[in-house]
Amino acid sequence: MTFFITFAGMKRWLIIGLFVLLALAACVKDPEPVVAEHSRSIEGPTRKETFSSELSAIDSLMWQRPDSALACLLPYFDTCCAAEHDRHYAHLLLSELLYKNDYAQTNRAELQDAVVYFDSLMQVPELVEGPSKKHNAFLAARAHYIYGAGYYEQDSAVPACREYLKALEIMEERFEEKELVGKKARFMAYTCNRLGELFSAQYMMEPAIACCEQSLVYCKIAPTSPFGVSNTLMQLGRQYDKLGEIEKACAVYEQAIEALPVHQGPLYRDIVASKALCDYQLGLGKERLLDTLRQVLAQAEGEDETLARHITIGNIFFEEGFYDSALVYLEPVFEFDKNLTRQVAAANCLRTIYDSLGCEDKSDECMRFLANQKKSEGQNKALVSKLESLFQDYVNQKQEKQAEIEREIAVKKALETVMPIVVVVALCIVSVLILKSRKMLNQQQAKADRMLEEAEQEHERELDLWQAEADKALEEHNRKHEKDLEAERQTHRLEQAAISGRLKQSNQEVRELKDQIRQQKDLVAKPVQAASFNEEPVCRLIMERVHDGQFKSKIDCGIYKQYALDKQQLLDLRMAADCHFSQFTLRLRKAYPQLTSIDVDYCCLYLLNLTHADVSALMQRAYNTVVERDSKIRKTIGSEKPLPVIMMDIAQNSSSI
Repeated sequence: MTFFITFAGMKRWLIIGLFVLLALAACVKDPEPVVAEHSRSIEGPTRKETFSSELSAIDSLMWQRPDSALACLLPYFDTCCAAEHDRHYAHLLLSELLYKNDYAQTNRAELQDAVVYFDSLMQVPELVEGPSKKHNAFLAARAHYIYGAGYYEQDSAVPACREYLKALEIMEERFEEKELVGKKARFMAYTCNRLGELFSAQYMMEPAIACCEQSLVYCKIAPTSPFGVSNTLMQLGRQYDKLGEIEKACAVYEQAIEALPVHQGPLYRDIVASKALCDYQLGLGKERLLDTLRQVLAQAEGEDETLARHITIGNIFFEEGFYDSALVYLEPVFEFDKNLTRQVAAANCLRTIYDSLGCEDKSDECMRFLANQKKSEGQNKALVSKLESLFQDYVNQKQEKQAEIEREIAVKKALETVMPIVVVVALCIVSVLILKSRKMLNQQQAKADRMLEEAEQEHERELDLWQAEADKALEEHNRKHEKDLEAERQTHRLEQAAISGRLKQSNQEVRELKDQIRQQKDLVAKPVQAASFNEEPVCRLIMERVHDGQFKSKIDCGIYKQYALDKQQLLDLRMAADCHFSQFTLRLRKAYPQLTSIDVDYCCLYLLNLTHADVSALMQRAYNTVVERDSKIRKTIGSEKPLPVIMMDIAQNSSSI
């Protein structure tokens, strides 16, 4: 009896250790994606809907030949009655192509509808066929970007900034860094460039630098043009120039020149002029730098570039005190330049020059112009504050997401580190328990051997005592009278027979005790297994209860409480199923991790071909609950067959799952 209690305790610890290991292994697995429920119905692509292949082809063409893509797209609006998803896609493409071909947006209202549509499309569950969620996310980001470009063209900096940042948030949330290549990397470069220009226009150099550096990363992955990297470096250098970090600005300008495919054209001249001005500020030879600036001025194409060169040369003459020469370059900038930044710089220099020359009228004109700009600067403070708030919110949100990702990675690494240790400890504990149980078994065996030996010795002593008593009785009878001799002999024979019977009975008891010990050894060495699953004791017990109970579906299961299965019986049923059907429960949980422990008990019961009414009574669950669990299990497994059939198929075919 003590042996069986010890063996049951060891088995219980083994099962607990197994479940602990399985639970820890489940913690290391990546969490299942959670599909958020939308508060309203979303009309997105259905199972049979996909975006038009014609629009997809135009989309691909747009990234290489936007002029040809626009020519292909315009007839599309005249010749088809597009479905809703294609209509929104077409208007998004139209807005992008108008922008890339330097046309104004003519479908602003339709583009706004497309923004709302693509935002909602990202909420469609993964079960919906057609375009993937990541493709939908890319379209949503593009919709926000081009919608923000329309705001920027209308001089609405705050909503434009909001849309650009929203585009970045979508891309960073939906795509990993390794996925941001090709078109996606080019799109990220475009968006960051736009934000850099927007912040630079408001003299927000720190955000502008952050955006330019981010744009540079993606532009190196997928250049927006042969001059894309150089253009981004030039914008970055200008931000350092505005901050007064002249040496850093010079280094960036040098990188921009090195990245140029050819050393000619407007961009090359812009970089050279900007670097020359920085070199002058560092005191690296005025005459040589002026010669360089005159060369790029001679190569200028158009009035805007000419005036840009004028402001650079005029500033140098102004700093050197050559006011007459400075006037030649600065006055055209102040009078004709449409770039407000250059006008303000020219006005500041001209005011000082006019004061020194005694030209009060012209000095007053510059003063009035600068005063008006001061008022505008005051009005722009609110704008800058809003832009800073938007960018800071974006940075904070990005940092929070990054911190969350790092926490998840740290937890996962910790689990991966702890898991082997836990496994080793668990194995050690199990090994110790097994050794302890074996030691106890050996002790019990030795105790049983000692008891057997003591019993044999006791029987031998009793036999000797009985023999001595018999001899003594015989001697007494011999001394009796001759006439009683025969009676005494008869009495002696009877006593001898009684003694012999008792001895045989004792020997039989010893043999039975040895047989019991041998049976216990055989039971420990090799557990008895029934010929089939249905012949297992727990299975026969269940079928007897089903036969006796004659359970009905319309009767409250509480009536059959006496027939309910306890935890040990359910555990025995699981062990029987694992024994006869190649670890049935472990294979089932591994193939369908969504199944709970109770679900597995139900599956084992269905191996006996029980009805819902039988399961309801045995598990003490309402009949409707059993039916709902049946539906849930079949849905998890993905089969419409009855559960007894499904379970028997899985049990008999170890490769079916």
